[in-house]
Amino acid sequence: MIWKKIALVFFALVVAVYMVLAMTAFNAPDEEVICKGVSITMQNGHEKGFLTEADVKKMLTLDHINPEGQSMPSVNVRVIEENLRGKELIDSVECYKGQDGYVCIDIFQRIPVVRVMSQTGENYYVDNHGQAMPGTDYPCNLIVATGHITKAYAAKWLVPMINLILQDPFWENQTEQLNILADGSVELVPRVGEHIAYLGQPVDIDKKLDRLRKFYRYGLSQAGWNKYSRVSVEFDNQIVCIRKQK
Repeated sequence: MIWKKIALVFFALVVAVYMVLAMTAFNAPDEEVICKGVSITMQNGHEKGFLTEADVKKMLTLDHINPEGQSMPSVNVRVIEENLRGKELIDSVECYKGQDGYVCIDIFQRIPVVRVMSQTGENYYVDNHGQAMPGTDYPCNLIVATGHITKAYAAKWLVPMINLILQDPFWENQTEQLNILADGSVELVPRVGEHIAYLGQPVDIDKKLDRLRKFYRYGLSQAGWNKYSRVSVEFDNQIVCIRKQK
């Protein structure tokens, strides 16, 4: 019985010491916790957008909101979010404090899907929502759209076509350029083959591309990819070809 009492007293002392230490750590002033830096994650990838982690850190530094070296309680994550959300290349931001002394920033950047070079001399990118983006110095391997393109046309007609093309690996690799004529109709410049594919007005593009793909498979594969200068799939149930002049 004596040993049991001793064991109980010892256990009680251990629990008491643990509680004192835990309360002391819990009540320690937060000012002692210093931000070690920022941890930036590009949620939709580097390869699809223009920004890198280094670019975001540079934005924070230039705008004097880099939290590194500050006490964690003084870091206002809402201010960081609002500042970054106002940048042209950023779609949305999530900012929060990590338990490892870092401020975590999740960046959802705007994704360019096409580069527009219009007949008026405008040169800009358009994102997957149909909104124009500023030009940048970053190299970007995208489909180029030329011709009679307004920002309204790009949002309503061009981007839906581009999104449809990018969903299909074959057309993503085969399409080099789209050219918009004065009446709004579309010419497709392929990577393989010395011809222009005329799609007509930007409606039922999925059906026209499917018909053009079948023509590639069963027509050009036998006749030769360089036999025609123009292939039109404008109308249903027919394909009109113009033979290349010798």
